[in-house]
Amino acid sequence: MLLLSVATVRLSVRSGLPSLLLYLGIGVAIGEAGLGISFNSHELTQVLGYSALVLILAEGGLTTSWDGIRRSIAPAALLSTLGVVVSVAVVGLAAHLVLKVSWTIALLVGAVLASTDAAAVFSVLRRVPLPRRLTGLLEAESGFNDAPVVILVLALSAQASPGGSHAQWWQLLFIAVAELAGGAATGLLIGYVGGHLMRRIAPSSSGLFSVGVVSLTVLAYAAGAMVHTSGFLAAYLSALLLGNMRLPHRAAVRGFAQALGWLAQIGLFVMLGLLVHPAQLTGQIVKAIVIGLVLLLVARPLSVIVSLTPFRMPWRDQAFLSWAGLRGGVPVVLATVPLTAGTPHVEWLFDLVFVLVVIFTLVQAPTLPWVARRLAVTDSDRALDLEVESTPLDELGADVLQMTVGATSRLHGVEVFELRLPTGANVTLVVRAGKGFVPSPNTALRHGDQLLIVATAETRLAAEYRVRQISKEGRLAGWVTKPRLPGHGSGRRSAR
Repeated sequence: MLLLSVATVRLSVRSGLPSLLLYLGIGVAIGEAGLGISFNSHELTQVLGYSALVLILAEGGLTTSWDGIRRSIAPAALLSTLGVVVSVAVVGLAAHLVLKVSWTIALLVGAVLASTDAAAVFSVLRRVPLPRRLTGLLEAESGFNDAPVVILVLALSAQASPGGSHAQWWQLLFIAVAELAGGAATGLLIGYVGGHLMRRIAPSSSGLFSVGVVSLTVLAYAAGAMVHTSGFLAAYLSALLLGNMRLPHRAAVRGFAQALGWLAQIGLFVMLGLLVHPAQLTGQIVKAIVIGLVLLLVARPLSVIVSLTPFRMPWRDQAFLSWAGLRGGVPVVLATVPLTAGTPHVEWLFDLVFVLVVIFTLVQAPTLPWVARRLAVTDSDRALDLEVESTPLDELGADVLQMTVGATSRLHGVEVFELRLPTGANVTLVVRAGKGFVPSPNTALRHGDQLLIVATAETRLAAEYRVRQISKEGRLAGWVTKPRLPGHGSGRRSAR
């Protein structure tokens, strides 16, 4: 199954479909309706599903650049809290009217469907370069929104269960805030202390060091859960802090975390496919389509507008984020929570959520690249961090960047010396038409060129900003001044 799952990644890249659908298909194929493997334990699904989510969150935090998401923290936090509340309310209203269930169950349906899956988004956008403001927001949202959604699903499941707690809404709000705050504090504490400890005792083996770092993120989850705070938020924040502490063996740690993340995704989605009984899905198709349309066309856009308009985010970005709210494995796992909590009359929920995730992933995923281009939110000149498996780079405090001269970039015709990169940064290689060469100061750049830039850690951001500035404004960017437009006062202003 692992070898088959690894092989399907190529099919996923070529087709534009998220790999999660292929893994779900493998699970269904080897299940009761296929090869006959019987699996029907919701309790084991929830335990293993949570374990997989911890590793997926750890991989997300360890591979996320703080510089890439720091400007997105505030909007992502609001989208993961206020946006979740808006989405739950809208979908809950639709579920109450369409499914003819109580308000508590209807809101439970909305809560289960509230979490997005960035892994699904990025799996179909590998070949579509997005600007950092969007990738950072998607990454931060996916890391943040699992925690409040899990808290909400657990609370609503308890409310709907016989003998469960029936707290007031303000009590639930206080509990949620306390658990999120406690989880954040736990994760940051373990990440900070553990990172400094690992730096002091760092073994020469990069593999052993990687095991230690990932273990810290799992410890953060365990500690958070034991003190009744958000373990998921603790795991993600500890991983985010560890991934940006410039620890030794960074490339090895990220590679190990990515391997564990892939393994967790494969196991999670194959297991969810095994749990499905295809004969029971047909009765949920119409209901899933109606609820999904409300989620896609009303709830998600409204949550984006309410959460991001205060930050003056352009409408094009908001439109793309509305369409990019893919659902993945988290809602399917959370659909097992009411079953294990003893919530009555919700046996249909897992099938409904499964059908909805599959149908709307098939609708949204293939169209995401087209939507990004139509909304003109792509960025052909973005910089990419390269994973160079070389310990000396860590010891030297160096970074390697790859930048592409896009079709509309004004870098075309600019000579290397005209980039005026800061001291400590230099263009070391140019790849043109598939052939690489070491440029001279007078080498003129061309559309389609790929630049390899080596910079010290201190000059990395300045070098990237410098290249992007010339790409947008030309070789004289930063040297010339621009006159103010009529009606904006007298005098001149500096170029951005």
